[in-house]
Amino acid sequence: MGAADGSGVLVAGVLWVALAAAVTEEPPVHTLAEVLFCQPAMPSLGLALAFDDDQLFWFDFPGSRWTPRLPDLPPWPPALETPAELLRDATLCQDLRRALTALATGVLPESKGIPVANILPMRPLALGEPNTLVCMVENIFPPAVEISWQLDGDPITQGVTHTHYTPTADLAFVRFSYLPVTPAAGDIYACIVTREGDNTSVITYWVPQHSVPSEVLETALCGAAMALGILLALLGIAMILVARRSTHGTARTPRPAPLGAGVKMAAGCGGGGGGE
Repeated sequence: MGAADGSGVLVAGVLWVALAAAVTEEPPVHTLAEVLFCQPAMPSLGLALAFDDDQLFWFDFPGSRWTPRLPDLPPWPPALETPAELLRDATLCQDLRRALTALATGVLPESKGIPVANILPMRPLALGEPNTLVCMVENIFPPAVEISWQLDGDPITQGVTHTHYTPTADLAFVRFSYLPVTPAAGDIYACIVTREGDNTSVITYWVPQHSVPSEVLETALCGAAMALGILLALLGIAMILVARRSTHGTARTPRPAPLGAGVKMAAGCGGGGGGE
């Protein structure tokens, strides 16, 4: 990893632990990753604990404490890694970044990923009912992007929440943004992802579409199946009738007599008349 413009080099320390459960012959392999990163951009420091690309905890450096991704998770045991040890690791990361930046500037190109954004509703869509849109931004590198929302071209800030950066197995990051909405027909939502530094943006749109109720869909499918069945039955009956008519017509057709036999009969009748 390097930087061509002297902006800095991201240094990530990764601790990968493979956990396997001997339940089946080929047990699933899980990954527990603790990733520490530092960079010139904000956030300058980040530390996350992820299990199979799902973030469990992130470390709040100003507060010197682990914060769970979900409120139902139990607290992380502070005795495993004390805040003082983590702060020393963060200082080492910053020192390494500055040293590598000086060595790599002008020699190695800067590594950057193009973010990929997707918008999904958290619950099944129903027009006029409250829902939450989730903008999932993947392939983030370095972890310095801004996520914003728009509705019909107007910025939305109320109710928007973001998650911290979650490390992935390909040494990139993923981040989620949540927007509470009440979708209506004709709405156009946009999730805008802007990278810091070059101000390039990736925009993903989402338009609510009225979905067909399941009962209406089932009724339409049943009707189509019945119509197809009736059509096939009528076609079968017609083919049977045509086959029977063809068979009867062939049986009633008289078989023509041989030509030689007719000539002999005519000759016999003529001879009898001459004798009388």
